[in-house]
Amino acid sequence: MKRAFLIILDSVGIGAAPDAARYGDAGCNTLAHTAAAAKGLTLPVLERLGLGNIPALIPGGELIQGVPPAAAPIASYGAMRERSCGKDTTTGHWEIAGLELSQGFQLFPPGPPAFPSDLTHTFESRTGRALIGNQAASGTAIIDALGPRQLETGEWIVYTSADSVFQIAAHEDVIPLPELYQACQIARELCNAYRIGRVIARPYEGQPGAFHRTSNRRDFSYPLPEPTVLDRLVSRNIAVCAVGKIEDIYDHHGLSDSYHTSNNAESQAKLMELVNTFDAGLVIANLIDFDMLYGHRRDPIGYAHALEATDRFLEAFLAQLTPDDLLILTADHGNDPTHTGTDHTREYVPLMVYQPQKSGRSLGIRDGFFDIAQSLAYGFGIPRLSRGTSFM
Repeated sequence: MKRAFLIILDSVGIGAAPDAARYGDAGCNTLAHTAAAAKGLTLPVLERLGLGNIPALIPGGELIQGVPPAAAPIASYGAMRERSCGKDTTTGHWEIAGLELSQGFQLFPPGPPAFPSDLTHTFESRTGRALIGNQAASGTAIIDALGPRQLETGEWIVYTSADSVFQIAAHEDVIPLPELYQACQIARELCNAYRIGRVIARPYEGQPGAFHRTSNRRDFSYPLPEPTVLDRLVSRNIAVCAVGKIEDIYDHHGLSDSYHTSNNAESQAKLMELVNTFDAGLVIANLIDFDMLYGHRRDPIGYAHALEATDRFLEAFLAQLTPDDLLILTADHGNDPTHTGTDHTREYVPLMVYQPQKSGRSLGIRDGFFDIAQSLAYGFGIPRLSRGTSFM
């Protein structure tokens, strides 16, 4: 194997995990319910890769309307069950890279207040601005509600969700981006003691009644507890190139190069460029729109359209792969756009492993996302990791 492309379809789950009820997610199924809401999906490439074959592997799996099982899938296919505690972006990506979090990140009550007073008071003191919000909220809703006040006072809008996040919204005309990012760095330092998974900069612009978030979002991750497969590859002079928000999720560790893109279209364009220019090593990409634009906003029709656009991208991308290439498609968690609330769902995630000129087979249910890391270690010929079983 000369090159591997690992594409993470952010939040594209494929059925409730066995412990979903513990997370309030019994019965969730991002793909099946999105397909039902859209009265069927048109995903011919993912169908050929074996996406429609995966539900039969999962106990109680639901068929994906419009995506039937392929008689002879061109990729190996399976589903992965998460072993770590949590259903957030950081936990899912870290497990994909070989880690396991037996202790989940800290969650907070909906509030207000959501965060402890010593954390918020120190943040205000260190940044020189007061904060408002301090509750669990939809990002767009809290900006609509508190944005007019921020325009007048310059206070931070700080909020959380059902995930372990400390989010800071700031109007770009009121608080310049460098100041927002510096405040996030301060928050990241303070949040480490509370095991908060991510600090997220949420810049926006516009006027009351017409606010909109910009593409200048940045994530500041909790420090990695141990090296990932990315670190191990780079330490052996095997290139690792990141696309999307990957650099933020892994705290800029284990990367030879990175391209910070803001949406699926930008990430897919960069992947099309890299498939023709990247010589050897691993390209790891996150396609964020499914989660950011449609899952959290409970928009199954938008979710369906994003899946179909990605399927069209994959048709062109697969045509550029060589027999020495490996493509892995998976997800980091679910986000059923028909489920209650606005947050992630605890689900199995799909796994499709494509190598040109090789026939597909069932990979079954994988007990841990870290089987991907172990498989990459095997494929690139580096020492095996402490977790996971290679499917290569």
